[in-house]
Amino acid sequence: MPEGIVGILPLILLFGIFYLLLIRPQQQQQKKRKEMFSRMKKGDRIVTVGGIYGIVKEMKDDTIVVRIADNVNVKMDKTSVGRIVGE
Repeated sequence: MPEGIVGILPLILLFGIFYLLLIRPQQQQQKKRKEMFSRMKKGDRIVTVGGIYGIVKEMKDDTIVVRIADNVNVKMDKTSVGRIVGE
């Protein structure tokens, strides 16, 4: 029986390292983004994942309207927001 445990031990160790280096940081990043989306409100200055700066004008369930220049409003998906400026 100890031989079976010794054979599985490297797999368990490999999974532990995989979890600590890949899975856990990804989960933390997703949690951070979800918190950012919940804090986002009308009037916030944002940067999209494409690098466009703008101000949130309207918010609906999954979409937002962003003013990127005078009289230029763009409707986009909430997930396209990269960050809120000033955080």
